Amino acid sequence: MAVRIRLTRLGRKKKPFYRIVVADSESPRDGKFLDIVGTYDPMQEPHAVSVNRQKLDEWVGKGALPTTTVKSLLNKAALSADSQ
Repeated sequence: MAVRIRLTRLGRKKKPFYRIVVADSESPRDGKFLDIVGTYDPMQEPHAVSVNRQKLDEWVGKGALPTTTVKSLLNKAALSADSQ
């Protein structure tokens, strides 16, 4: 079972809001997840990214890999998830 840190979409039509979640790589985008690590709001200016650093570090330590989109969001927010 591969675990990924990825986005799940919430919000209304044309008003997206995303949660940064830890989920099995085979589960659907908006399906079951293991933990909520943070949020991303692209509608604010500048884009708002909030992350629970402790949870993020815990999951990365257990082997969860961020998707390329989440990795770029974390890098822009200066919260790199690279522990390798």
